[in-house]
Amino acid sequence: MSFFNSIGRKFNQDAKRKGGKAPPLPNMPGSAGSFGGPSGAETPGSSTSSVVSRPIPGGIARPLFMCKPYINAHLLKGNFKTIVVLPKHVDKAEWIALNTFEFYEFIKLFYNTCREFCEKKCPTMSAGPGTDYYWLGADRKPRPLPAYTYIEYVLTWINNRLTDETVFPIRNSHSVTAGQTQIIASPHGMQDGQTWLGKETGFPYNFFSNCQAIFKQMFRIFAHIYHTHYVNMVHLSLEAHLNSFFAHFISFSREFELLDARDLEPLQPLIAAFDEKNIFQGVKNAPA
Repeated sequence: MSFFNSIGRKFNQDAKRKGGKAPPLPNMPGSAGSFGGPSGAETPGSSTSSVVSRPIPGGIARPLFMCKPYINAHLLKGNFKTIVVLPKHVDKAEWIALNTFEFYEFIKLFYNTCREFCEKKCPTMSAGPGTDYYWLGADRKPRPLPAYTYIEYVLTWINNRLTDETVFPIRNSHSVTAGQTQIIASPHGMQDGQTWLGKETGFPYNFFSNCQAIFKQMFRIFAHIYHTHYVNMVHLSLEAHLNSFFAHFISFSREFELLDARDLEPLQPLIAAFDEKNIFQGVKNAPA
């Protein structure tokens, strides 16, 4: 059984015990190509948000996720190398695209477990003491948003990317071989003298940078959940699932260089603790 399947089984079991399905995502603003405020009037550029540092008050308590026994709670023993490494005979861009989609689906599940608390109690998109994430509007000015709104925007923005066939192609408009996945050929792929990840399988020249932007935003949801809603995860007995999912996410992002060291700062102590336990053993080194 895959790691993603093991998490899915847990959420399905919890939903049955509660007599229903996991709560759906709310109606979200924006549409493909138009996104930002409730009217959909803003469109993000290459970067949809910014990090705003604020003074750190003295006497900050150790976060719950760094305390025992929670920091040791995991579903899997050993490291994640075997489930993130590129399989033989699989195109690298296809592998990154598949995992990007699955990480997105499961980060939605985790967020849905604490969405009600987030809507009521999170006036800012906080990632712990000293860090808030602001949304960049069409005028490129950072704006503070409630975490609930910020995450709505992020999930909509990611969904629009994943369902845009010019970014994540699924069909071939030129030649189709029976039994094979159909791929849309990128117009840039027709140009000579250029190369990029996924060119041969029809992915656009900016595919990798789009994946990096998506991973950055998914990490910010992780950071908010850990710093603000970890107690909710503990009450739901999901701390081992969250820790394992996060370790899987970091392992994959390291293996394929999808996140910068600066992106990881809000959860760097947790990542370092996982490193000490050799959870990332065999995966590429941490980004510089």
